[in-house]
Amino acid sequence: MCGIIAFSDPSVTNKEATIQSMMKMIAHRGPNITGSGYYTNDQVAMGFRRLSVIDLQCGKQPIYNEDSSILITYNGEIYNFQSLRKDLITAGHQFTTHTDTEVLLHGYEEWGMAGLLQRVRGMFAFLIWDDNQKTLYGARDFFGIKPLYYYHQDQTFIFGSEIKAFLKHPHFHKALNKEAVKPFLMNQYNDLDESFFKNVYRFPAGHWFELHDQDFQIHEYWDAHYQVNYQRSETETINAIDQTVKESVKLHNIADVKVGSFLSEGVDSSYVTTVLHPQEVFSVNFDNGPYDEASVAKQLADEEGLHFNQVTVDADEAFHDFPEMQYHLDEPDSNPSVIPLWYLCRLARKKVTVVLSGEGADEIFAGYVNYGLHTKNTVIKVFASGLHKLPQGIRYKLAHGIQKLPNFPGKVHLYSQTAQPSEYYVGESLIYDPAQPTIFTSSQANDVLQPEYQNDLTVNGLYQKDFAKVQHVEDLKQMQYIDLHHFMLNDILQKADKISMAHSLELRVPFLDKKVAELANSIPSKYLLNNKDTKYIFRKAANRHLPADWAKRPKLGFPVPVKTWLHEDKYYQEVKALFSQPWVKDIFDQDKILQLLDDNYHDKIDARRQVWNIYTFLTWYQLYFIDFDGAVEKYSHVQPDVAEFIQNGTLV
Repeated sequence: MCGIIAFSDPSVTNKEATIQSMMKMIAHRGPNITGSGYYTNDQVAMGFRRLSVIDLQCGKQPIYNEDSSILITYNGEIYNFQSLRKDLITAGHQFTTHTDTEVLLHGYEEWGMAGLLQRVRGMFAFLIWDDNQKTLYGARDFFGIKPLYYYHQDQTFIFGSEIKAFLKHPHFHKALNKEAVKPFLMNQYNDLDESFFKNVYRFPAGHWFELHDQDFQIHEYWDAHYQVNYQRSETETINAIDQTVKESVKLHNIADVKVGSFLSEGVDSSYVTTVLHPQEVFSVNFDNGPYDEASVAKQLADEEGLHFNQVTVDADEAFHDFPEMQYHLDEPDSNPSVIPLWYLCRLARKKVTVVLSGEGADEIFAGYVNYGLHTKNTVIKVFASGLHKLPQGIRYKLAHGIQKLPNFPGKVHLYSQTAQPSEYYVGESLIYDPAQPTIFTSSQANDVLQPEYQNDLTVNGLYQKDFAKVQHVEDLKQMQYIDLHHFMLNDILQKADKISMAHSLELRVPFLDKKVAELANSIPSKYLLNNKDTKYIFRKAANRHLPADWAKRPKLGFPVPVKTWLHEDKYYQEVKALFSQPWVKDIFDQDKILQLLDDNYHDKIDARRQVWNIYTFLTWYQLYFIDFDGAVEKYSHVQPDVAEFIQNGTLV
């Protein structure tokens, strides 16, 4: 796992100094100085920071082909690189390392970008300079596990793993993308293609590009498709899931360094852990949290004979470290799970370099109750299930009638079982109360923002382009597709990468393997979500490895006591101090957000998610637009625990 950065800008005279300055901003992604390097010519500059995982001695990048006319910088892991390497050697290619990086390089030579990307399994973002073609190529993995951003303004192109490195380019113009503020308030993350920095875009998952002079072209090579196999029995489906998951976990265990896993009481991480059976597992707790996931996770670790590592976080520590978390995220993310993930990664990095986690299972195997289990009332469930089987035309008309009715118990469930998903679905990340399906509604967000930040955008409106791509597949799979391309892509995976790499830790996600996803996408909805459970068939497969009834445990995901914190005077005052800063009134109606904070503190309303959203954005904005130099000086370094890890010789 590493960090990459590159630019094409004919007007930069000292490319070496510029690329080195940009590389320093992502030193945390690659603390191994001897494995890091750069390349410049009169057209491009490419930089690389290395975290050694495979071929610890010989993996320095850039890596060149046989005649040095083509080179690569790469961030990620190709899990089937060994078989591809054999094919390439048979085809006549000469290797100088045992890295997966070199497989990508020679694979490009042999098969071209499109052919290479059809053959690989893994997570990646890479850049290839072909001096024969005078062209820069790049690609991002199938799901967007590894980040890749690009900036284009006039003659300047910049590509890289993290936006903060862009800010060191002399022709990068830093400006807030005002259009991103309202979607963030509604979502808890920015769901636009353009980032919070004007003219900086997230390169799309499942795509590759070519840049020749000023001609920049983007091509799609993969997307989720839903060819459902209705002939496979339930038992055959369970067998297929377990076989595919076990194969993926085995591939994700390939490394020349220690590998561990995260473990909560949920089925996803438990399934990974029991299949992987690592020596070290890691969990986190809060000293005043509403649930104790770590104790339950320890029971499984003890039963499996694994060494259990736990950290307990208190509020003082969380508030102190929160700005550093937002600094590393590049863009604000108010998902509370950012906090436990920070401490999990810091804990894990003291013992391992690679860790496996359970992200992605909910999206591809339908684990969210928001996909259709909005009630626990069995009668309503059965009745709604019958309505769902009606012909589409009748069902959609019925939904419009239900929508107009006064609120009653089960209304949300009946509506979601009859309506077209494109009319109502707003993503799992937004649901915490059926009566308030977003953190801020469109009108609520406009109400607290200054006029220049207001617009007519709705959350559901963000998804219509993607709904149109899957309008003919099963309703459940339409919702899964939306979460795959929004919540998972722009929230879950972004925080997983940025927070883990802040601690120079490689986080791998075996459920987000294209073979696992292709199998999941072929499973009928009735096996994924039914009146018995979410992830129904997935839980059946996991039960082959877990104690009795373990796979039925509900998903908690290291719950964070935000509600408790915001009712304590100490933290209320800390948030209030930030809300009261004079520059805040340029963006928000300051009186209204202070009133929102007070009403939540005095228990007049439950606005904890809204308050946390605003607090997160203002924390991030202060770092990047009020005191960026101070933030860089304070946070732009390799974590002390990582430095000690390297010094002690554990990592080459």
